[in-house]
Amino acid sequence: MKFVVVGAGAIGAYVGAALARGGADVTLLARGDHLRAMQERGVRVVSPRGDFEAHPPATDDWDVIAEADVVFLGLKAYSLPAVADRLAELLAPEADVIAAQNGIPWWYFQSHGGPLDGLVLQSVDPDGAVGRAVPTSSIVGCVVYVSTEIAAPGVIHHVEGTRFSLGRPDRRIDDRLQVIAAAFKRGGLKAPLEEDLRNEIWLKLLGNATFNPVSAITRATLGELGSTPAMRAMLGTAFEEIAAVAQRLGVTFQVSVERRLEAGFAVGDHRTSMLQDLEHGKPLEYQCMTGAIVELAPRLAVPVPSIAGLHACIELIDLKRRAREPA
Repeated sequence: MKFVVVGAGAIGAYVGAALARGGADVTLLARGDHLRAMQERGVRVVSPRGDFEAHPPATDDWDVIAEADVVFLGLKAYSLPAVADRLAELLAPEADVIAAQNGIPWWYFQSHGGPLDGLVLQSVDPDGAVGRAVPTSSIVGCVVYVSTEIAAPGVIHHVEGTRFSLGRPDRRIDDRLQVIAAAFKRGGLKAPLEEDLRNEIWLKLLGNATFNPVSAITRATLGELGSTPAMRAMLGTAFEEIAAVAQRLGVTFQVSVERRLEAGFAVGDHRTSMLQDLEHGKPLEYQCMTGAIVELAPRLAVPVPSIAGLHACIELIDLKRRAREPA
């Protein structure tokens, strides 16, 4: 089984290096100094679990996708519509696509079965291009419980976590999914298979749609967000709003909202991915998080004033960031 990692950044390069360490045939698709470093020296992972190196092939030639049995999409959600046509052109008919994006994925309502079955969220997939590019039968949803950073070109700092929960939109667990999970496990990763991954999507979204934008607004670490009663109360209210939307969609949480909130604070001195992107002048990934919730809430008659406020703030911050970009 041949894997291709599209967007071999912090998460993608870590996954690719782990797969290669486990003996998988994997190629990394990247660009710039990071690509050149991986071509020259491989991927070096610095981790509290033990450092390691791997030397999978790395390229900027998208044609390698045509040879893949499994494509791991490590791109940010906002990047997918722009590459959808290329994916559609290159994907082999039987290839599986692991969608490792944050927030509500473009495929969420495909094979959903509820009253919103087939809905295309404009905040996630504005003209449905990604949904048209990747057949529903090929999709492997993925919820990532891993924190990584690019410490230097070709060097990945693995902060914590090794879990990549996997599941199909139609809730089937088939032989192909078992083979993919086995490759992850051989590389030292956890890859539990979930009949309904949507529950985990919303459990992670509780934190991503709150801690991420609030940290970007305040420049605070996760631990600092829990340091004042007022901030804890505001975040608790936002969590409850998200949970109300999720529950209206039939989602069940395996842990309480309160426990999920406290777990975020307990991470301590960690800057969220959105705060890191803001500090580095990168685009902010929020439409698939706060944007999706704000779009869904009126359809479900659930008020989300806290999330709407966070969405408005982070949207303005991103607009101001884009206005500073060179023409």
